[in-house]
Amino acid sequence: MSKVLAGEGAPGGPYRWRKMGKHEAARVETLLREREPWYVAACGRFLWHEQSRDPVWTLRNRAGRIAALIIQSKQNLLPVFPGREDIPPPRFLRGLFGAVPVHSVQGLEAEAAVLDKLLAELGRQVKERINFDLMGIDRPPHRGCFSAGPANLIIRRPGFTDIDALAALQAAYEREEVLPQGAVFSPAASRMNTEHLLRDEQLLAAELNGRLVGKINTSACSFTRFQVGGVYVHPDYRGLGIARRMAAEFVHALVAQGKGVTLFVKKANPAARSVYLHLGFQILADYRISYYQGVGDED
Repeated sequence: MSKVLAGEGAPGGPYRWRKMGKHEAARVETLLREREPWYVAACGRFLWHEQSRDPVWTLRNRAGRIAALIIQSKQNLLPVFPGREDIPPPRFLRGLFGAVPVHSVQGLEAEAAVLDKLLAELGRQVKERINFDLMGIDRPPHRGCFSAGPANLIIRRPGFTDIDALAALQAAYEREEVLPQGAVFSPAASRMNTEHLLRDEQLLAAELNGRLVGKINTSACSFTRFQVGGVYVHPDYRGLGIARRMAAEFVHALVAQGKGVTLFVKKANPAARSVYLHLGFQILADYRISYYQGVGDED
């Protein structure tokens, strides 16, 4: 099934795309660790690939040198083409793309474009494309952020007794920030996502006058970094500094665990970008998610 995609540019012969074998895992991990801040989601999926049975595809030569990766997470593709502009399209994956629906391509903008181009050649149409700033921070947020928000705002860890209120926030977040245009919202899937957050991720909620009005959680964990996602404040309570206070306390707690923090924020959301820049986040790169027509989409 393999096909030669690059020339004899390096010792060891031509490069080929192949599925990662167990003997290659250490070399793949080395490549990911060297570039971790830009590939936290991919690193997280790599760490879980055995449990999930998600395949990892490697571009390597006969000497075993690995130049690039594609990590498949269910119906999502995460390219890792670090520092290279000559990555050839993985055309041998045509069979995979023909058999498995591709829900999304997620990665650094230039790298995601490589897979988008191949999918376009296969007749797959992008349903929606969203551009983000990839941001990172490795130290506690600026002190002034901890005093943001109303005086009676409480930032706390929610428990399973909060699941109904948390599920309502999660559902609103998915409708507003996650689902591509035309996708059908699934209450059952959203509820399962909420249960997963409570059980498996780190999570904080914002409470005001006895009501949960905001949430923030980790969405991935790599070797030395957390990825933050799920940041949401109810529309009736925006503009009060709640997101800034909630994010400041959450990032402070994560950094205190000895890890850096990464997130991506929509370029079209200047308010959110301002919050993270004020906290001390630095822009690392341009990031892109391309959504494709799939199961659960409306006609």
